[in-house]
Amino acid sequence: MNQKNIDNIIELSNELRWQIGDDFHDNLTEGIYADAADIVKDTVQVDHSKKRFRLDSKIDKIVTSKTFGFPIMFLILGTVLWLTIVGANYPSSLLANLLLDNIHPLLKSGAASIGMPWWLDGFLIDGVYLAVAWVIAVMLPPMAIFFPMFTLLEDFGYLPRVAFNLDSLFKKSGAHGKQALTMSMGFGCNAAGVVATRIIDSPRERLIAIITNNFSLCNGRWPTQILIATIFIGAVVPSSISSFVSLLAVIGIAVLGMAFMFTVSWALSKTVLKGEVSTFNLELPPYRPPRFWKTIYTSLIDRTLIVLWRAIVFAAPAGAVIWLISNIYIGNESIASWAISSMDGFGFLLGLNGVILLAYIVAIPANEIVIPTILMLTVMVTGISGGEGAGVMFELDSMNATGDVLRAGGWTLLTAINLMLFSLLHNPCSTTIYTIYKETKSAKWTIFASIMPVILGFVVTFLVAQFWRLFI
Repeated sequence: MNQKNIDNIIELSNELRWQIGDDFHDNLTEGIYADAADIVKDTVQVDHSKKRFRLDSKIDKIVTSKTFGFPIMFLILGTVLWLTIVGANYPSSLLANLLLDNIHPLLKSGAASIGMPWWLDGFLIDGVYLAVAWVIAVMLPPMAIFFPMFTLLEDFGYLPRVAFNLDSLFKKSGAHGKQALTMSMGFGCNAAGVVATRIIDSPRERLIAIITNNFSLCNGRWPTQILIATIFIGAVVPSSISSFVSLLAVIGIAVLGMAFMFTVSWALSKTVLKGEVSTFNLELPPYRPPRFWKTIYTSLIDRTLIVLWRAIVFAAPAGAVIWLISNIYIGNESIASWAISSMDGFGFLLGLNGVILLAYIVAIPANEIVIPTILMLTVMVTGISGGEGAGVMFELDSMNATGDVLRAGGWTLLTAINLMLFSLLHNPCSTTIYTIYKETKSAKWTIFASIMPVILGFVVTFLVAQFWRLFI
């Protein structure tokens, strides 16, 4: 509509008002407003909206405040992780009992009854099957607990508050504020955390989030941290506080991982991924009741089962490799024994040993099989009693028995501390590496994201080992 038409309408309106009188015009206007008020009254629930808005504002003043925001955030996320770890113990034990203590012997008996060759029996059952069984028993319960709780927090509207609280820290490190959400997701599974970086619009900042997500301790590494801290860290303090000190050690490793995430993000943003930090308007959505069934579907189907399937696909060949290197001999030594002897010198420099390094190499497909592999290799090279044979991964029911095996393999407090550090700072698992490639479509960045953490792990453990030997 052009200006001439508008002027004609105004002139016509004024002429009409002059002809019918101001009183009629005012009455007509009041009638229109009265009808509009009735419509608003019937269709808009103003009072309820104002109440909800006031309640949301009061809650946000607490959960996003400088005084209480971070303590509440750590308390909630810590509770989620604690419930995940503690709650997963019982179903993990049930699955381990079913898959390892019951089905595994049945498969062995079935293979023997049909006269299956020992090498095929070992390759398929002791190698492939056991690796898959370990991954399912250790990985499924924590994910089935963590992802629903994480999704509930997301649906409730709390996770945007986490991003709000951490936004300034990520901006200072040259990263995006939304990386707080992908970091939190990484505590459940790094592969899922990498997928979650899709919420970051900036390609540069999304790439930083993908590369550094490995510094979030995933559920495959929590059991290793807890086991080693309980056996070695808790043993150096009085028994009355050993559990508390062990817990503090594990929490310290998780917080250290966050510190490495900020540091590496800053270094990347100042070097190979230079650029300005993008700004974004973070709208805090209203709090709302979570949708239970949608949460269960999203977390179990879209996240848990897909990630678990990818882990199984990579774990199966890993089990085969573990059995093969333990049972194929070069002269009088198995490939595994030869590799351990070759890497012992380098492992000593890092405060570790050849068994640990080999276990992390063959367990790249899944962190869940690191401890069973370490125990199997330790028994194999030391000749102590335990286990079910070369290439057969196992775990012991007693932490004391596990500690005895590890100490027989030459483990000290330094070995335990550096293993906890190396568990944090090493290459991503195969599932995460594959996901990184799927998300970046770049072999260069996938290789960088895979090699950079393990180099950092070598440097950190080397420095700790040298400091320990000089001053402790």
